[in-house]
Amino acid sequence: MKNHGSAVWSGGIKDGKGAISTQSGALKDYPYGFASRFEGKPGTNPEELIGAAHAGCFTMALSLILGEANLTAEKMDTKAEVTLEKVPDGFSITAVHLTLRAKIPNATEDQFQELAGKAKAGCPVSKLLNADITLDAALES
Repeated sequence: MKNHGSAVWSGGIKDGKGAISTQSGALKDYPYGFASRFEGKPGTNPEELIGAAHAGCFTMALSLILGEANLTAEKMDTKAEVTLEKVPDGFSITAVHLTLRAKIPNATEDQFQELAGKAKAGCPVSKLLNADITLDAALES
């Protein structure tokens, strides 16, 4: 299975403008640039897209793992905070912190933590990222 995303760019790094698109059309020529990446201006940036992809992948992986344990989530809400840092040779994504709040009937805290940890380690996006990936998982009643 292969999917793709694409980007176009015109201009220099600070005055240039870009647009990101996804194969599905969920994003179509969505604007991004230096200001949206480093200055908090409107538009997207690669780090928030990686965060959304990681949150989605992790949550789906956990859904699969829960099913294997005969559990079904009523709701799972995951945020992936991606850290972009200046390093000696430029910039690098150095960490991702996953925050999960989940309501899973009949799950014990120990079981939930074990299964969430398996999902963090096993999700394909986690495997792709060469960064410190941490998890704060809370089971809600």
